[in-house]
Amino acid sequence: MSDIQTLLDRYSTGCDLLRTAVEQISASDYDAIPVAGKWSVRQVVCHIADFEPIYADRMKRVLVEDNPTFFGGNPDVFAAGLAYHTRDVAEELQLIDMTRRQLSIILKNCDIEDFQRTGVHSDDGPITLETLLERITGHIPHHAKFIDEKAAALNAVK
Repeated sequence: MSDIQTLLDRYSTGCDLLRTAVEQISASDYDAIPVAGKWSVRQVVCHIADFEPIYADRMKRVLVEDNPTFFGGNPDVFAAGLAYHTRDVAEELQLIDMTRRQLSIILKNCDIEDFQRTGVHSDDGPITLETLLERITGHIPHHAKFIDEKAAALNAVK
């Protein structure tokens, strides 16, 4: 199995990892902040749901355009302005899952050379499709660790 295939497999199962992490938390605790200075579970899931389509757009554009430009986004600005407190965790998980399902089909049908196509990030400069895929694939495991921390902290209180 190639590194790209392993990455694609991890990408396509990322939402399962996130759902498993979220299932440790009761819905009544989605807004709890058991670890000082960290986001709630709802905020984490909304953050992921906001950035999945952004990365999907970036990867699609790298596939079909010559060196497209894309811009960074500040997660704290998104969290402050996109009504995270009103959003439904189950719906956000569905969005993440559907985004990854759609893009997985597209990526699995790419030629290996396509993963070396590039776009230009406003802050980071040239980035390959492979690097974009690595970044978004690692995004859920990164945040799942924090959800695990929240679950442990909540269980310690109960």
